[in-house]
Amino acid sequence: MRPRCWPPCVSAAETSVSPQLDVLVPARNAAATLRAALASIQSQTFRHWRCVVVDDGSSDETAAILASISAQDGRFHVVSGRGAGIVSALSIGLKQCTAPFVARMDADDLSHRRRFAAQLQLFERDPGLSAVGSHVRLFPTRELSGGMKNYERWLCSVVDASSLQREAFVESPVAHPSLMFRTDTLKRFGYADRGWPEDYDLILRMLDARHRLSVVPERLLYWRESRSRLSRTSPVCAQDRIVACKAHYLAQGFLRDSGKYVLWGYGDTGKQLASALSDHGKTPSLVVELHPGRIGQRICGAPVVHPDALGTQRTESKIIASVAGAGPRQEIRAALDRFGYREGADYVCAA
Repeated sequence: MRPRCWPPCVSAAETSVSPQLDVLVPARNAAATLRAALASIQSQTFRHWRCVVVDDGSSDETAAILASISAQDGRFHVVSGRGAGIVSALSIGLKQCTAPFVARMDADDLSHRRRFAAQLQLFERDPGLSAVGSHVRLFPTRELSGGMKNYERWLCSVVDASSLQREAFVESPVAHPSLMFRTDTLKRFGYADRGWPEDYDLILRMLDARHRLSVVPERLLYWRESRSRLSRTSPVCAQDRIVACKAHYLAQGFLRDSGKYVLWGYGDTGKQLASALSDHGKTPSLVVELHPGRIGQRICGAPVVHPDALGTQRTESKIIASVAGAGPRQEIRAALDRFGYREGADYVCAA
């Protein structure tokens, strides 16, 4: 991933041409990984970029490294943050972005040398897209739990705008550091601190506003996993906050016109989501279960029925299938499709 030479060999033409792409990189105490991350940007086959790096109050050698690199390559533009966290750092950096497109990357990740070119090509092929991500390779492998390996595989099952939309309430369907946005769109939405992950919030806000997001189905971002990663340590990334984020956008979007819905699944996943939706005044009219001991009972005040009940008598309520595991979700999709329900209009899958 390292370029052929570092300090970089940069032509005068590359530093004088107005950039077509800004790369937004927040950095806080990133000295151990920063050089490699920025080198992967410098080695891109697409050359007309500028990189805005926000030093968010680092206390290690981050500032010195940035000063050295920016002196060697004028395409690196260093901005001082307030040390107030990721949302503040991203907002400060975004104000400095003036090119038509802005790509995100973190200071501990690596971009494949074809990443920017491939994403810009997809924008050119599909002008209706507002953002384009990519598949990822998580590393180092010794840090990966079984859950993270499953998440990586699931992310790589999202291959286009349609599948990204379908999977949006399962988990964040695209890695935020892999995304490239139209700059005017990203500035219009901005980053917000709502008490849950700002990246997932941004994706769901954009989808709720009917913007189309897609991916290049290639592993173009090497996404570092570590125990100190923000998603591991920040309270806003706890599971209950992620579920609260899903419930908020389900309530104001898919369930906007109804206080009732059909909940398929009442395991731990369904229970958490039902509880979060109740905070928005959304309660089940039916609970669909396979567990024979639950069928005929009442849960959350709603009768529990076998899945076949949805086929014998069509419900007018929206359906939320809230189960863990890609296999069970595919079985539910197949059943609902067979019964004549349309994904996105009549039902969504969540986890």
